[in-house]
Amino acid sequence: MNYTRVRIYTESDKLEPVSLMLHEKGILGVEIQEPQLYFDLLNKNNPYDWDYIDDSMKELAKVSPNLTFYIEDTPEGIELLDEILGELCAFSVEKVEVSGVSDEDWNNKWKEFFKPTRITERIVIKPSWEDYEKKQDELVIEIDPGLAFGTGTHPTTVMCVKLLEKYIDKGRSTVFDVGCGSGVLIIASALLGAKKVFGVDIDPLAVSVAEENILRNRLDGDIRLFVGDLAKGIETRADIVVANLSADLVVMLSKDIRKNLKENGVFIVSGIIIEKKDEVRDALIKSRFKILDILEDDEWCAMAAAL
Repeated sequence: MNYTRVRIYTESDKLEPVSLMLHEKGILGVEIQEPQLYFDLLNKNNPYDWDYIDDSMKELAKVSPNLTFYIEDTPEGIELLDEILGELCAFSVEKVEVSGVSDEDWNNKWKEFFKPTRITERIVIKPSWEDYEKKQDELVIEIDPGLAFGTGTHPTTVMCVKLLEKYIDKGRSTVFDVGCGSGVLIIASALLGAKKVFGVDIDPLAVSVAEENILRNRLDGDIRLFVGDLAKGIETRADIVVANLSADLVVMLSKDIRKNLKENGVFIVSGIIIEKKDEVRDALIKSRFKILDILEDDEWCAMAAAL
């Protein structure tokens, strides 16, 4: 399949708002090039101690701020692109570049920007093609997102992992991942001690990629994947249900996800822009959940709620 590559050049402070707009339209894989990212890595106050910074990162200091995303070269993709280009009029966009790209081109190019990343104090995301020397007590997730767009380093995923770290224990050892993508949260759950993990995604490609990543990490335990629309038709119950989706989908899911939660179960949700935090919280409360935690990172938030 061929894809359309769209690169948007804009001011630094507009990158996040444009990314949020794309996320609301279902574009979850966005590559951002911003000179400040490189200088942040050199900042002595950075919370992580970087042993090595690849020379290619130095090129960020020279680029104009931009973000890139890909859309399938189909009639539906072209229609979505037209809609996105129309909405860009509301932002201070300097230039938009649109070009065609094949599966092979895309698969090779984006890998240049995906490096081993510590996303919590314990967990490191490592691309399958990169070498990484594991440090004591680290949990390493080896991932190859393929075309499933899920590297595990986005704030929405990181917050989910932090909440899984908090709530997975001997009393809560079964996890259900709704919208599993490339399988990052499934793998994280298993590494954190979950004995049984099952996941579902509406995209057969995502499920296939997740299966490959699960095998790549040589995980123990009972792990099962399904192709499906949210939790429809799935009756299995879990101690923890995690859903890194979008505000609208979380609100929809909260209405009947109780059937998939065991007594004292925890519902972890993410993919929520700050502006919709109250809407999601109210929907959870209306569905008789008790809010346990609300995490925020930049323009995103995640929540944990209990029955």
